[in-house]
Amino acid sequence: MTLAQIPETALEGPTSLLHTEEMVLNVGPQHPSTHGVLRLVIHMDGEFITKVQNHMGYLHTGFEKTFENRTYQQGVTYAPRTDYLHSFGHELAYVLSVEKLIGAEIPARANLVRVILHELGRIQSHLVMIGTGMLDLGALTLFFYTFREKEALQDIFEDVCGYRMNQGYFRVGGLSQDIPDGWIETVQAFCAKFGSAVDEYQNMFLNNPIFLARTKGVGVITPEQALDWGLTGANLRASGVALDHRKANPYCGFETFDFKIPTATAGDCFERFRMRLEEMRESAKIVSQALERLEPGPVKDPNRKISLPPREELETSMEAVIHHFKLVTEGFHPPVGEVYVPIESARGEVGYYIISDGGSMPYRVKIRAPSFVNLQALEYAGVGGQFADLIAVLASLDPVMGDVDR
Repeated sequence: MTLAQIPETALEGPTSLLHTEEMVLNVGPQHPSTHGVLRLVIHMDGEFITKVQNHMGYLHTGFEKTFENRTYQQGVTYAPRTDYLHSFGHELAYVLSVEKLIGAEIPARANLVRVILHELGRIQSHLVMIGTGMLDLGALTLFFYTFREKEALQDIFEDVCGYRMNQGYFRVGGLSQDIPDGWIETVQAFCAKFGSAVDEYQNMFLNNPIFLARTKGVGVITPEQALDWGLTGANLRASGVALDHRKANPYCGFETFDFKIPTATAGDCFERFRMRLEEMRESAKIVSQALERLEPGPVKDPNRKISLPPREELETSMEAVIHHFKLVTEGFHPPVGEVYVPIESARGEVGYYIISDGGSMPYRVKIRAPSFVNLQALEYAGVGGQFADLIAVLASLDPVMGDVDR
């Protein structure tokens, strides 16, 4: 929408916008509604926005350059910090690219555990998006409900690897260690109750007249515009384009799981919120299916050249000690080449483009981060609305600034 498209009724009466002067507002980089250190420069004519400019770079981490100065296995430490809400998504994208480069063999058990954590991470991210998004719209209650399940998920993550955030649990070739005893039952119990929790969220806000008034028809992005901007993930599917890399470019065996791709046609804030709600249901279905298939077995590639030997072997085998020392100090050497594997994170397409020159560290790492791309649409979707609408649009795009400034 442009200023010329604003309904005439909005220009009538004593609050006429016909002779107002343009006002420029600076929002951020420290502002409770910018979802991180994002700066927006907003041009307004009366109550209506005529121009939005993104100013990024306030959280530049330098992760891409750091990857180029660490061994391939050490890179797992930095991948999850790029998107702290769906850290397993970035971990998975990184290790899949390296594994394709070296031709690693991933044990079935490790693959299924990856799928489980990948989808639980998606649920956690969507819970935060819905809870904090409603806070931006002035609704406090739902935040506490969504964080109830989020805390349960973080306990599950802590049980498996010792960390609630930035887990770094995946490894090139598999997992850092096997899942603990009783963990499967804990995840099953969570999935059994989660469906009713989603119903509760839906009853609380999806039919709320205030929420509908704040989101229906607000920040509309058409399918053509979404594709032109390069949107992916739920933001693209809310505009009617059913692209999901779990089906379009399957990885980790997602083609063998039964799940749907929720889509909508309106492309507004309401549908972008609703997409997350529906996707959580599908993720819980995938997790339940993966748990049923989980069987005992190894969780690391048997190739000793890329995976650390079992700790107990270090006490009896000098060869194991030598392998351990070489991998920790030097790392392994992939063949010369380049690789890119796209995956479907909570925010859209994530991929690590890696160039190898045959050394123990990547020659170049470039991250395709969805938040950076999705955020560009704010400069279009925010124009024509009021300032409060802009906050709703920003919340519905669900950016993470670590995913933007890399």
